[in-house]
This record gives sequence, structure tokens and C-alpha cells, in this order.
Amino acid sequence: MTEKIGFVGVGRMGANMARRLKECGYEIAVVYDVNAAAAQSLAQELGCQAVERLQQVTKLSDIVITVVTDDKAMKQIYVGGLLSRARGKLFINCATVTPGLHVWVEAKAAKAGAESIEACMASSITQARQGTLYLMCGGPAEVFERARPLLEKLSSSMRHVGPAGKAAQVKALVNMVMNMNTAALAEGLALGDALGLDLTMLREVLSQTGANSQVLKTDGEDMQNREHSCFFSAAHAAKDSGIALKLGKALDLDLPLATATKKQYDRMVVAGLGELDKSGIAELTFRGRKGSGG
Repeated sequence: MTEKIGFVGVGRMGANMARRLKECGYEIAVVYDVNAAAAQSLAQELGCQAVERLQQVTKLSDIVITVVTDDKAMKQIYVGGLLSRARGKLFINCATVTPGLHVWVEAKAAKAGAESIEACMASSITQARQGTLYLMCGGPAEVFERARPLLEKLSSSMRHVGPAGKAAQVKALVNMVMNMNTAALAEGLALGDALGLDLTMLREVLSQTGANSQVLKTDGEDMQNREHSCFFSAAHAAKDSGIALKLGKALDLDLPLATATKKQYDRMVVAGLGELDKSGIAELTFRGRKGSGG
């Protein structure tokens, strides 16, 4: 594993991906984050450089992995120097952003003599650390094959779904449905609580019926116990639901459940609850909780 790896964005996901690759024998050469303190801390832990200029990331790396927050941040890094002297470099973009932005990045990278691929992540912080992410990848097949050895260290399963932008479309749908399931579960448990039902019993019954879901496994107990330590924030849920709704609007599709779900997550952000885990949507539905109004 002679390739040198650089990371742009070392928040909860990026930092744990870097730790995982380091343990797998890759050289993490450089990290960058707008939060300079976070970059410095991780650099000290991994024995690499933390830099203040994006050009330095590209200079010191063979492969650059980007894990940023949104479209604005993605555009900023690519117009802000990341493609400087980038010929021959590979850029792996893992953020959940609009599909068109991945197409734009691919074109920019190609013009600079570089290659790029999207590697959209399902799963969360624990899976990033353990190398068991589910990855949806988009871009040229030959670029996917170039990235495959590294991506295999980060994932337990991955799929190449098509050209640039297609993986982001799939990821938008994954998160749209997940967010709707989360909102629905919060309402079901809230009503059960208001009826005086034992929620542990209710969750067990739900798990044995057509109401079962992955969200019930990951979020149900947390909703009951008001444990909302952040693995996937409500603010990100709002953003990702918005990406899916824009895709639907462009095709003149009416998506009432997705629309209602986004409004709930937007409410969380307005109420100052945006940095809670998405399970915190239960705070809007359970009687007597801080965001419910009841």
C-alpha cells in the first residue's frame, strides 16, 4: 500500500475512516478541515501533517478522500485549490451532495488531468471505524476499479451503480426513505406512550410485524429513552430530504410524505435540536417533551 492518502473533512465520519485506513496499512499523509483544531488533533494521533491550504493536500497525496458537509462546502474545496497540480491524482468524494455536483466535480477533475469517483456512504460512525460501510459508487468503471482496493478496506459491501451522479441519486432515496421511517416510528411510539402502552412491549410487537424496520432496531429504544447522541444529525436529515425533494420536483412528482418529513426535521433545526441524532425527531411527537408543544 504505497499510495499516500489525504483527507479533506475530518469530522466524525472522515476521522474514523482515516483511522481505519491507517490500521489497514495505508499511509495517511495529510489532513485538512475548516476546523483546524480537529485536523491538528487527528494529525497528532495518526502521525501525519495537518495543513491550512488545500493545495498542500493534493501535493502530499496520491488519493484524496473528501468528506464534507454539503454542496457549498464541496464547491469551495474544488475551486479553492484542491485541483491544483492534480494530474494523476484520484479524488474519492463521500459526502451526500446533489447528484449534479458530482458530475461537475468529475468534469473539473478531468480537466485537471485527475480522476474522481463518488463513494456515497450508508451506515454511520461505528461502521466507518470498523470498515463495514455500505458504499454506493458512481463514476467510470475503470476509476471504480482503481479505487476498489482502498474502498474494500472501508466497506463490508459496495456497489457500482453507474456514471457520476447516479450513486448520489440512490443515496438521496436511501436517506429519504430512512428519514420517513424515522418520523413514522416517532409518531407511532408517541401515540403508544400517550395511550399508556408499555413501549418496550410495543417495540417488540412492531419488530414481529409489517411495522418492522431497520430504524426500529437502531432508533426505537433511543426514542423511548430520549438518548439522542449524534450518529446522523437531524440537520443532515433535513438537508438530505431536501436533496430528494428537489429531484422529485424536477420530475413533477408529488412526494407528500417526504415533504412532511422534511418539515419535521426543519422544525428541529429551528428549535435548536438540529445537532441531535435523527432519533431526536421523537422530541417533536411525545407529549411533554421539549419540542412537542404538548
